[in-house]
Parts: sequence; structure tokens; C-alpha cells
Amino acid sequence: HYALTRVCIDAGHGGHDTGCLGGKIREKDVALGIALKLGKYIEDHFPEVKVIYTRKTDVFVELHERAEIANNAKADLFICIHCNSACYRDKQKRKDICNEETNGVETWVMGLHKSEANLEVSKRENEVVLLEKDYTKKYDGFDPNSPEANIIFSLYQNAYLDQSLRLASMVQNEVAKNGREERGVKQAGFLVLFKTYMPSVLIET
Repeated sequence: HYALTRVCIDAGHGGHDTGCLGGKIREKDVALGIALKLGKYIEDHFPEVKVIYTRKTDVFVELHERAEIANNAKADLFICIHCNSACYRDKQKRKDICNEETNGVETWVMGLHKSEANLEVSKRENEVVLLEKDYTKKYDGFDPNSPEANIIFSLYQNAYLDQSLRLASMVQNEVAKNGREERGVKQAGFLVLFKTYMPSVLIET
């Protein structure tokens, strides 16, 4: 009989890595707030499940360390919390273009880039490795600015892809059931999910 006993919750970004920026809001703060609330909910409603956090304060944790925390804790599940931006950088016009009506939740798993848009999302999230020392050694020469590297990287097979997809579908079903905008399950090559040895999802709230 299989049961969840340990869940690792990862609040995206942190410290000098702010993530996406809103008018007065920083992704790192919102992600941490949601991660702590999710952890408390699990602890309150499922006391038999141990919750492990990659960070509980405003600190910078390298992507490979996040996976190591989950692996060392022998977590059964890895849940990474991020917040999508309604803005994107127009490189030709050299300014941010924002769509105020954009909202909703999407859940990502480690897999193939299905579109140029998916590639752009994973590139944006993976760019944080540039803030890490010796990142080329830690990630096998990976260059987050190279489309080829992102595509090749996404071909790494995830042994837990089926379970990750099932979990992602459950998350999105709950989003829809609660009357929120449901943006679907998507796949891309996220470094933070790359070396986790358990079903893993990245939720863009």
C-alpha cells in the first residue's frame, strides 16, 4: 500500500532573485506566502505527512540545491510554487508589454517544449542559474539563453512523468472546481525539476 509521507514545497526565487515584478509586488514574496500556507494546510489536515520546505524565509537557494533538499528528505512529492507574470519583454521596442486581463493557474511538468511560448517560460525561470556560481559545471554546461540548449535539455527523460502529469491534472481540476481560471497542464524543461527523484510539478499561480 503506497501512501504519501513526505512532501517538499519549494517557494520559487528568493533573496536577490526577485522573480517577476508587479506594480508593488514581487514574485518571491507571493510564492513564499503561498508555499507557507500550503504547508500549513497539509500539516493541519494531514498530520501524518511531513512537510519539507526548500526555504521558509527570503533567501536565495540555487536550483540544484532545491532538488537536493527534496531528494535528501526522500520526499514522495515535490511542489514548486511560482507566479506567472502578465507581462513580457518586447526586445524590439525595449519595453514591457502587459495584459491586465491575464489570469489563471497552469501546472507544469518536466518534459518537452510543445511550443515557442513554453520555451520562453522555461527560459525565463531557468535564467536564475546565471545568479549561481559555476553554474555551467553544476548543470552540464547548460546555457539558459540558448534555445538549442533548452530543447536538448528538455529531452532528458523524467522517470516520474506519468505520475507528475496525473498530479498536475488533479491540481488543474481543483482550480477549475473552485471557479478559478484554469490554464492547463504544460510541459517544459525546468532546471528545478530536472534532478528530483519523485513526481514533481511547478505551479504558476
